[in-house]
Parts: sequence; C-alpha cells; structure tokens
Amino acid sequence: MALNPQYEDIGKGFVQQYYAIFDDPANRANVVNFYSATDSFMTFEGHQIQGAPKILEKVQSLSFQKISRVITTVDSQPTFDGGVLINVLGRVQTDEDQPHAYIQTFVLKPVGISFFVQHDIFRLALHDV
Repeated sequence: MALNPQYEDIGKGFVQQYYAIFDDPANRANVVNFYSATDSFMTFEGHQIQGAPKILEKVQSLSFQKISRVITTVDSQPTFDGGVLINVLGRVQTDEDQPHAYIQTFVLKPVGISFFVQHDIFRLALHDV
C-alpha cells in the first residue's frame, strides 16, 4: 500500500471529529467506535489498555463532565501502510480545574475505505520534579 496523499486533511478531520464526540458528555461513550475490539492500544497517562471494551471502561471511568479544549497544532505524517500518524498539542481544562497543556498522538490504521485508531497516547504536559 502506498502513502496516503491526503494525510493532512485526514489528520485534521479526524481530530475535529474525535474531540467533538469525546468532549460531549452525552456522546463520550461513542468514542469507542473509533477503536478496534482487539487491535487498538491506548496509553492514558502512562496506563496501557488494549481493545475497545477496555478503552471504553477507561473513558467511562473519567470523573469529569465538562471539557474546554484549545488545539494549538495538529501535525500529521503518512505511514507506509496508507495510515496516518497524528500528533496533537493543545490545552485542556476539565470541569473547574486549572487548564493544562497536553499531547495526544494517534495512529490511524486503514481498513477498507476507512480507518480505526490503532494507537492512542495521551499525556498531560505536567513537569513534576
């Protein structure tokens, strides 16, 4: 499979769609539809999870309701299998907590004419020394 020439548009479109669903408390559980039942990995603040059912458990365990997000930049690269590597840098505020910078990286894997999230790494940019 060749490099996907639309990787930039795919990356930006995915990020917009993903966060629209994730940031809506009534819709948040539907984010699981981006993941494969067995072939997806998420690392959330250092905790690794495999498969959509476990990812859904993690998403549903998050205690916040309200999310305010500012995306600073979305960088994308094509992968050699036709997928897309996406890196998001932004700032997120949950409920009434202080806003924090964050980094989230996705690998979209092609399947048919669509994609699923094969890898997802989320980390707040906190500097605890």
